[in-house]
Amino acid sequence: MRGLDPRVDTTVAHPARRYDYLLGGKDNFAADRESAEQVLAVFPTVRTAALENRRFMRRAVTHLAGEAGIRQFLDIGSGIPTSPNTHEIAQGIAPDARIVYADNDPIVLAHARALLTSTPEGATAYLDADLHKPHEILTHPDLRGTLDLSQPVALMLVAVLHFVVDADDPYGLVAPLVRALPSGSYLVMSHVTFDHLPVATVDHLHGMMASDPEPFRPRSKAEFGAFFDGLDLIDPGIVSVADWRARDEQPPRPTPAETGFYGAVARIP
Repeated sequence: MRGLDPRVDTTVAHPARRYDYLLGGKDNFAADRESAEQVLAVFPTVRTAALENRRFMRRAVTHLAGEAGIRQFLDIGSGIPTSPNTHEIAQGIAPDARIVYADNDPIVLAHARALLTSTPEGATAYLDADLHKPHEILTHPDLRGTLDLSQPVALMLVAVLHFVVDADDPYGLVAPLVRALPSGSYLVMSHVTFDHLPVATVDHLHGMMASDPEPFRPRSKAEFGAFFDGLDLIDPGIVSVADWRARDEQPPRPTPAETGFYGAVARIP
């Protein structure tokens, strides 16, 4: 394809493009679709999981912009824009909301810069930045020009930390981001877990992960909970993304085994 960033290898599946395919998007390639279909063969409800993760994000942002009064959002690892995005939800409630997205995938960046437009009262920015380098995110001039880090911020790490393996110290990457935010800020996270999956499914998924070029590390409830040490989890705590404040969602709700995702929101004291 003409005009593609040289960093884009269309012959190798990429998590953001695979996720886009599962959500019904069109910004993906044959390798991404083939990879997604392989996951579907082993974990048939993975598309449900992807959709429920997006719904969790929507409900979390709705709560924070509405009930909690948050007007600033830092969404890291945001992926290919899929409406409604964080800024659409937040600015639909509070037009003066300010949102910074950060990702380091060139296809994500190309789409984001074309599609992410702000209300006149608010602002959006998109950083070409890597979660593995939190200091560079926090000191980026576009972030500093958009967000006021002396005022509360919602840090969004939705469906991204399972792509950070233990050797890269995921807790050490999240901690400086949390420390940089003032009291009254929030951490929003979702994360893949195998806690509720049948043993045979887990074995198949581990076999697939061993040959996948992208790192992947599902985590248990205790491992996920460790990201929130020292923070104040808001109700209902750590639950399946399908169950987080889902009282207005259409029943029946998917089971934890059908989603394979934990979600939680915590306030920074």
